[in-house]
Amino acid sequence: MKSCVYVGTVGSGVWSSTDLGETWNPAFEGKEDVDGAWSLSWHPEEPDVVWAGTARGIVRREGAEQRQVASPFDDRQVWALAQSPNDPDLMLAGTRPGAIFRTRDGGVSWQDLSANVAQECLIGKTRITRIRFDPIDEETYWVAVEVDGVHVTRDSGNTWQRLDNGFEFPDIHDLAIVHENGSRKLLAATAVGLYTSSDDGQSWEFQKLESPWQYTRGLELGGDCQGTVFLGNGDGPPGSTGRLLRSGDWGSTWQDANVPGPTNSTVWNIAVNATDPALVYASTILGQVFRSSDCGINWIKTSGQFEQIRALLWHPLN
Repeated sequence: MKSCVYVGTVGSGVWSSTDLGETWNPAFEGKEDVDGAWSLSWHPEEPDVVWAGTARGIVRREGAEQRQVASPFDDRQVWALAQSPNDPDLMLAGTRPGAIFRTRDGGVSWQDLSANVAQECLIGKTRITRIRFDPIDEETYWVAVEVDGVHVTRDSGNTWQRLDNGFEFPDIHDLAIVHENGSRKLLAATAVGLYTSSDDGQSWEFQKLESPWQYTRGLELGGDCQGTVFLGNGDGPPGSTGRLLRSGDWGSTWQDANVPGPTNSTVWNIAVNATDPALVYASTILGQVFRSSDCGINWIKTSGQFEQIRALLWHPLN
């Protein structure tokens, strides 16, 4: 199956490859529009459309055409984008400083969901690092905030709850939601380690990793629906080395996925796509990209070497 992989960088825009990372080309025209890209989104019902969350709002590319999407957050960095699994026109955007916006019409109009996210934190401005639609209840949105805990709405953004009971430090980098045997398990990657919750986020427990470091970043469920989860790990932000961890039991235990080293920084991003669960990409924040063709068991380093990578995405091509 033909595919396209994208890396969103800070400083040199978005790059793409249609040969599994052997060669790379600019994916968006115009450095002034997409200089820094913090987030990327693609939906199977709109296979020709890619969205980029940039330093100044959102840019939408369809085929060879692209345009800046008018929004009330054109002056903000967009750190998170999420499209409903059932409706590509329903999209959530998370910004720095921390705020959550929603469109139901494919970006024509936007609503501030007023999630009461803190604007300032110990590291300066807060930022929305991940938004997840709950895989069972589409009215439930899970939001990771750096540094303001986990926020959740169960009524499509009308009301929100902040969930931080049990975190040593509520610097949340990513979230994963596991539904198994009728119950929900939450995983949260944080600056001080991995946390889990079995009571819908009302309390969180630290899960120590068998790793030299506890700093965690990206979290992604594998597309095989067999318990695979990937977790980015390293010695700090950006760090000088890192590893990718892989679980085969929904995050209960972890093993080193053994991406070829040496890695130059923390593994920051993981990209999967349900159309081909075997194909997985991972990247360090300082520009290395790795690829697996067997659901994360074996890995190779691609030819790409980039500036700071903040977003990673792949999708099939027609």
